[in-house]
Amino acid sequence: MSKLSAMEWSKQVVKQDEIDKYLVNGKDFINKEEIMSKLKNNENPDKSYIRSIMDKALSIHTLTPDETAALINVKDEEIWEELYEVSNNIKRKVYDNRIVFFAPLYCSNLCVNSCKYCGFRKDNSEEKRRVLNMDEIKEETKAIINEGHKRLIVVYGEHPLSDIDYITDTIKAVYSVEKKSPNGKGKGNIRRVNVNAAPMDIKDLRKLKKAGIGTFQVFQETYDRNLYANLHPSGPKSDYRWRLYSLHRAMDAGIDDFAIGALFGLNDWRFEVMGLLYHSLDLERHFGIGPHTISFPRLNFASGSPLSKNSKYKVSDENLKKLITILRLSVPYTGLILTAREQPDLRDDIIKVGCTQMDASSKIGIGAYSQNKDLQEEEKQQFMLGDTRSLDEVIRKLANDGIITSFCTAGYRCGRTGDKIMDMLRDCKEGKFCKLNAVLTYKEYLDDYASPETKEIGKKVLLNEIEAIKSNPFYINSGLIEKVNDYYNRISNGERDLFI
Repeated sequence: MSKLSAMEWSKQVVKQDEIDKYLVNGKDFINKEEIMSKLKNNENPDKSYIRSIMDKALSIHTLTPDETAALINVKDEEIWEELYEVSNNIKRKVYDNRIVFFAPLYCSNLCVNSCKYCGFRKDNSEEKRRVLNMDEIKEETKAIINEGHKRLIVVYGEHPLSDIDYITDTIKAVYSVEKKSPNGKGKGNIRRVNVNAAPMDIKDLRKLKKAGIGTFQVFQETYDRNLYANLHPSGPKSDYRWRLYSLHRAMDAGIDDFAIGALFGLNDWRFEVMGLLYHSLDLERHFGIGPHTISFPRLNFASGSPLSKNSKYKVSDENLKKLITILRLSVPYTGLILTAREQPDLRDDIIKVGCTQMDASSKIGIGAYSQNKDLQEEEKQQFMLGDTRSLDEVIRKLANDGIITSFCTAGYRCGRTGDKIMDMLRDCKEGKFCKLNAVLTYKEYLDDYASPETKEIGKKVLLNEIEAIKSNPFYINSGLIEKVNDYYNRISNGERDLFI
């Protein structure tokens, strides 16, 4: 635990030399004038040009800024219907017919920053502050495991009491928990811990890597540097470039699985989509790989934040669907995360335009899982959730739509990360392994956690996926059918955590 005061600690967070090393002639990769020019110059795109862009995206190549700007400028609703269809086709081509699930675990809400849109900001007197200890982390983890989850994203405010040592201790605590499943023979555990935390220096990021992190997630919030300065008046987060290059530093520290995002509603969504593309392209330029996932949370009400209610840039449901579609085409290899910020009906619709990951049974109050509180508490949450359905309910809804739920963590543990997974995603091979692991983890869930209603409809989905595997030449020629049959039977007999 740091002996420095919060103010003293804040002053030593940013390391300027770990920003400068990535600049080109003293400049970063976000040029507002260039972005605005691209959006202007690609107005009223020709239908044939848009269709050629669709073809390029279907070949799993990252789009150029001009191509993405053209998609943003599409007005024809018939073309949008084509784009929605292509978006879903890309998702299925790269990731197959599955949605990966996770749960967020909020560990602390102390923060040294003053972000105007966030309930955690240090000036918010309405927020009830708390940092979970390791026993509390374990109790939270048990409650999450009891829902059937296999992967978490742990979330922290930026504060000396939740520094790198605290973060690594919480990761170890999560991994240490095993719990017998309620209606099965096996034991449940968290197999992958992803981290959403403040930007760190390379030394601390190496500690994070050693702790067994899955994906490191940092959202830029907005790529407009002037707006960014206004929204982040104090604290380490006020340094735009420190945050902008947080994932470049992660790569240099050996964390090759990283995630980007923007908070839509702070600024014009068109600009932020372009910012996410430029971010992806710069990571590709430096390291040869882009983000593992992109997130697009919308600004939601946060206790003590008037901005969260009154932003003039709030994104409509229609435009949210469009921007997700554009991201799927622009960065076709990446996963897209649709969070429980959104309402159930909207999530059920938008999942069909290329999303690959969702959370469910989510509680974002500090200690809310183990306290078994169904009601949201404004003064204990960073923002308010829209979809509070249980994991079982969401899985059942997807099953009724013929979609399989996956709890796969195999790629992470088999070394399919970084450039390895990127190459396999671009070649549309990773999804084939993911399909097998989706079947195995879905079988686990149905046996161990599913309600009778979900189990019944889930079995039909499982049989359809197995039949698709048996008839696919890739699986026949690679000899994987025999292996997945063996693992499936062993899971039926009580073994757990078998993966390919």
